[in-house]
Amino acid sequence: MKWHVFSGCFFSVLIMIVLMSLVVPRPADAAKKRLPPHEYGTTLMDNFSKQNQMDPVVFRHWIHRSKHTCRLCHVDIGFSMEAGQTLVREKDNRAGEFCGVCHNGKEAFACEEKSLVGKDIKNCERCHTAIAIGHDDRIADAFDEVTEKLPEGRFGNRIDWALASRKGLVNPKDFIEGVSFDRAKMTHEQGDVSLDAKLTGLPDIIFSHKEHAVWNSCDLCHPEVYALKAGQTKHSMQDIFAGKSCGACHGKVAFPLKDCGRCHSKPVY
Repeated sequence: MKWHVFSGCFFSVLIMIVLMSLVVPRPADAAKKRLPPHEYGTTLMDNFSKQNQMDPVVFRHWIHRSKHTCRLCHVDIGFSMEAGQTLVREKDNRAGEFCGVCHNGKEAFACEEKSLVGKDIKNCERCHTAIAIGHDDRIADAFDEVTEKLPEGRFGNRIDWALASRKGLVNPKDFIEGVSFDRAKMTHEQGDVSLDAKLTGLPDIIFSHKEHAVWNSCDLCHPEVYALKAGQTKHSMQDIFAGKSCGACHGKVAFPLKDCGRCHSKPVY
């Protein structure tokens, strides 16, 4: 009798431990804290900074996309679509490569500049900062100022950039002399493409080539992310959540995947 009581208690405790291990996240598995809208898409660049006694660069996509297309940086200038994969050195920037294509004192501020009275100004701390992502109130204020009149989105940085572009509220620059090359033009008005959702009751996807081409041109998606021929690139939501196909942008910088209705928008009635 005692053995049955003991074994029953033992297995009850064991089951409770197993259930608790499934419910209570361990520190290593804990979900990342959700960042505020002004830090959605923010990337830390630290391939060389700390080893050279510099704070890392905190790169905020929203600042740059309010002025430039995605294609300009990721095709013409040559930044990888994967964070940390582009090895940017200070001497590269000073030579007019990578960040230095724009940060030259003409398109945007340079590493060093002269004030109106001829005083040397170092701009290192405008990019290199020890302030943790999400804790710089100046960035939050700047974000509010830039986005105040832009249409709201529901998730991510809560800006509908596509609608802002259609309304002419943002006009991102897409060409820099000496760096950019002529972008491919669609041979005909592609229009919207309906993609089967493959799940009963879920609205099909309405994909607009025209809208994506404003920011990406053809080069950013084809042929690396998607094959040129329709239907040749197989994808699923699992792939997208893993950062493939649509997930190369959505969930990282473009609006996140939880905003289902932005893509699955075809009426079901």
